[in-house]
Amino acid sequence: MLLATLLALSAAPLEELELWPEGVPGAPAEVPAKVVKERGAGGNRWVTGVHVPTITLVRPAAGEANGAAVVICPGGGYGGLALDKEGHDIARFWAEAGALGVVLEYRMPRPGGEVVYGHDAPLADVGRALKMVRENAEAWDVDPERVGVMGFSAGGHLAASASVLLGDHGPDFTVLVYPVVSMQESVTHGGSRRNLLGEDPSEELVRRFSCELQVTEDSPPAFLVHTYDDWVKIENSLLYAAALRDKGVPVEVHAFEHGGHGYGMRKPELPVGRWPELLLSWSRDRGLFTR
Repeated sequence: MLLATLLALSAAPLEELELWPEGVPGAPAEVPAKVVKERGAGGNRWVTGVHVPTITLVRPAAGEANGAAVVICPGGGYGGLALDKEGHDIARFWAEAGALGVVLEYRMPRPGGEVVYGHDAPLADVGRALKMVRENAEAWDVDPERVGVMGFSAGGHLAASASVLLGDHGPDFTVLVYPVVSMQESVTHGGSRRNLLGEDPSEELVRRFSCELQVTEDSPPAFLVHTYDDWVKIENSLLYAAALRDKGVPVEVHAFEHGGHGYGMRKPELPVGRWPELLLSWSRDRGLFTR
C-alpha cells in the first residue's frame, strides 16, 4: 500500500526554489549546468555539478498537513546526489504522513575534483534550507519548532553536522539512515572524507566534522538505521547514538543484520525494509505529527 501511495504522489506538482536567489556564496563567474544521469531502472537520478543549490517542496494533500517538515539530504559521498531513492522518494513518504518533505540539492566542496566551495558549503546550504522553511512556516503550514533534518550516507553526515554544528539554527529532530557520521580515519568512509576535507585534513578539521565528538546536551533527538553488513561502518551510527545517550539526548537505533548500503526504501522484502514504519512510530511517539 505504501508503494502505491508513493507512486500516486509522484504525480503531485513540485515546487523548486533557489537557496541563494541573490547569489550563491563563492560561485565561479561562469556557472556550468548540473549533470543529471539515470542509474539503473526504476527512476534513480544521479546529480553532479550542483552550483545552484535548491530545495524542492513536496506538500501533504490539502487539509492533511500536521505541521512537521523534514529537510532531506540525499547521499553520494560528497561527490553527487542520489536524488530519487534518497530524496524524492523520501519526500513523498513524509508528505503521505502529513509532513512537508523538502529535498535539498546541495553543493559539493570539490565538483570535478577541484576545490571550488570548500568544506563549509554543504553545511551552509542545509542551514539556509532550515532557515527558509522556518521563515515560510505560516505560508507552508509548518510549525517552526518541528523542522527536522534527514540524511542518507554522506547526506547523513551533512544532516548530523547540521544537528551538532548549527546551534540554535539547527534542526528540531534528526533522522540518519546508513550515515557517515565520523571523519576519524578508523571509522569514516574514505571517499566522503576525501571529498569533504581533502587528502590530508588537519586534526582540528577532522575533529570538527566528526559529529559524534560535537554532540551536546542541546543536540536534537535522533532516529538511526544501519546494518552490520554495510560498507559504511555501523560504528558511525553506534558512536553517534552513544554520544547522544551520554549527553541525555533521546535516541532510537535500529541495527539490522543484512541490507548493505544505499537501499533507501527500495528493499521492502528485507527486515531493514521496515525502517519507514518504525520511523513513523517514533515520529508519532515524539509528538512530531501533533499540532
